Amino acid sequence: MYVRKKKNPSGIISVQIIDKSDGKYRLLKTIGSSSDTYSVDKLYMQGKRWISNYLGEQDIFEQASKQADERQITDFLLSKVENILINGTQLILDRVFKSVGFDKLNNDILKHLVIARLSQPLSKSATVDYLKSHFDEDVQLHKIYRYLDKLHNTQQEKIQQISIEHTTKILGGKIGLMFYDVTTLYFETDNSDELRETGFSKDGKHSQPQVVLGLLVSRDGYPLSYSIFNGSQYEGRTMLPMVEDFVQRFKLEDFVVVADSGLMNKSNVSLLESGGYKYILGARIKNEPEKTKQWILSLEKHDGEFNELQMNGNRLIINYSGKRAKKDWHNREKGVKRLQKTFKSGRITKENINKRGYNKFLEISDNVKIAINPQKIAEDQRWDGLKGYLTNTSLLAKEVYEQYTGLWVVENAFRVTKGTIEIRPMFHFTPRRIEAHVCICFIAYKVYKELERILKTTGIHLSVGKVLDIAKTVTTIKIKLQTSNATLTKTMLLTSKQKSIALLFDEIFWENF
Repeated sequence: MYVRKKKNPSGIISVQIIDKSDGKYRLLKTIGSSSDTYSVDKLYMQGKRWISNYLGEQDIFEQASKQADERQITDFLLSKVENILINGTQLILDRVFKSVGFDKLNNDILKHLVIARLSQPLSKSATVDYLKSHFDEDVQLHKIYRYLDKLHNTQQEKIQQISIEHTTKILGGKIGLMFYDVTTLYFETDNSDELRETGFSKDGKHSQPQVVLGLLVSRDGYPLSYSIFNGSQYEGRTMLPMVEDFVQRFKLEDFVVVADSGLMNKSNVSLLESGGYKYILGARIKNEPEKTKQWILSLEKHDGEFNELQMNGNRLIINYSGKRAKKDWHNREKGVKRLQKTFKSGRITKENINKRGYNKFLEISDNVKIAINPQKIAEDQRWDGLKGYLTNTSLLAKEVYEQYTGLWVVENAFRVTKGTIEIRPMFHFTPRRIEAHVCICFIAYKVYKELERILKTTGIHLSVGKVLDIAKTVTTIKIKLQTSNATLTKTMLLTSKQKSIALLFDEIFWENF
């Protein structure tokens, strides 16, 4: 008994069950007929199953025949593979992009640029090739540039609004703390203009033009807003304009501004108070009036202890940390040794003298004789472990300290945007494209933070970076079905690492976000 494929004069193939006994052939059953190769193969397998059920058993010959059929069908399916995509990051990040609400912007180019920025940050030209080769997305370069030219003044407001609404929602309906800091973004060019100018670079690129980026983030580091300033702008003058603009645009109330000591000056404090804002600022305790400095240095140094001093309606809170004292001592010793080595070699130049840092320990006489002053080193040592905070809130001193330490979330934002997202160096030169590039990176960071939150809340104990690295190995196979002309897709999760993030490829999982 066997399955026969009989080709009829019409070209249609009939699949039949034939029994051979005593040299005679007998038709037992016609399974079906078709002119489609794939359908014929399916009918053939049905015939094999019919024989198995009819006989009630499978002998070794039947098993061998079944394996041959299995290979035949597998070969057929593989021959119909239309594409293999390396799109694991796209499948995950597309869901996160949508869960935040950025899909409301209804712009596929923006979505592709954001996902590509997190998957493989490249130039816009290289991004076009990446999107095609990995995700099979056809995005034309001229359309990207056209979109960048309109993004800066058409969708920036909506983008920040979406980010704020989502952040407010996940924080329980209240922003509460706003952390502010600035960084610099340099350009790989020697040309400057009204926006791109040289200034103090936080990346050490002092000879290259740059812009200053101000960033506001919430508790846990969710980005709220950003602004771009001229590259030579003093960072202390960036905070108030940005905070005021942000508060007025989004009607915020009952919040505390937290900022580093680099942004603390009399003008900023006065403006914060005149605007009715609550604040926590890092204090420049070594620049306080002599009487205040003497009070600070007279305090007994007990680890974790807080002391307060009322100053013009504000509170100056002083905290001592033994761990911080060890770090201060180590950094100074390292700097002094480097200074001594340079001094001993006779290579100290005007440039060395003008640099910030441990040159404060140099003593320069009228005849330009330079010496390291041990008295200045000893004086600096008296401040080891001491840190000050200026606030007009009624929070307990320990709470002020804890809120201020949250500033690391802004520093982390800059690390991620400069590292993972590669916001700089920038190769754009028109203000609108510079702003559009920063805007795309802002969205990418928001998506990054939301994926980080999702991983944490769902018990996937992996970092965003690790998840994206694993996702870059995940492929999707697309098979073209011959009869229906439809495309069958299958995302392959084969290795143990890929299976560890399988939840992120489950459609039901994303219904909760």
